[in-house]
Amino acid sequence: MIKLEAVIFDMDGVIFDSETLVIRTWKQVADKYGIPDVEKVCMQCLGTNHEATVKIFQKHYGQDFPYEIYKKEMAALFHEQAADGRLPKKRGVCELLEFLKTSGIKTGLATSTREEVVKRELSEGGLLQYFDVIVCGDMVKRSKPEPDIYLEACARLCLKPENCYGIEDSYNGIRAVKAAGMHPIMVPDLAKPTEEMERLSECILPSLHEVKKYLENK
Repeated sequence: MIKLEAVIFDMDGVIFDSETLVIRTWKQVADKYGIPDVEKVCMQCLGTNHEATVKIFQKHYGQDFPYEIYKKEMAALFHEQAADGRLPKKRGVCELLEFLKTSGIKTGLATSTREEVVKRELSEGGLLQYFDVIVCGDMVKRSKPEPDIYLEACARLCLKPENCYGIEDSYNGIRAVKAAGMHPIMVPDLAKPTEEMERLSECILPSLHEVKKYLENK
């Protein structure tokens, strides 16, 4: 029997419906500058940190691809459309976080996004106060699918990974949760479940509402 002590969340695609907007704003930049297949490249970057994303873009477009210039323009478009709490939350996130809080279950965040962006989006979305620990992509050396970010979150919570669940939407995220020795729950967003995800995940659920029901029985 698992002793449920904490639930650690990914952010983009799990808490916020942000990955659709990321791809849409990247496509705006790509259309402007004639960058082909950017949606396909973005899909490969799901769950990865800044450094890993740069490598993926350069693999497709060459080492001289000016990623930082295009990313700055994309980020401005993203912020323009998502600022001041306009970034949509995923269905059921508030109910799940409130359930965990009232049940005395610790909550953590393990996201590949940079700390500055994470704190701003959570604050603007009214969710910052729910998290006991927050570990971001610029706080660990190795990106998902390596387990570092989840192991760091467990360490900061002073809990054993085997007593923690991790909620992810991306393949790299689920791989990271599993590699950390935690219990992976996949709530698919843009990346649809594969045989590998079915094998690695403890369960695959359609929404955070279903996650709440699942955890209520733990």
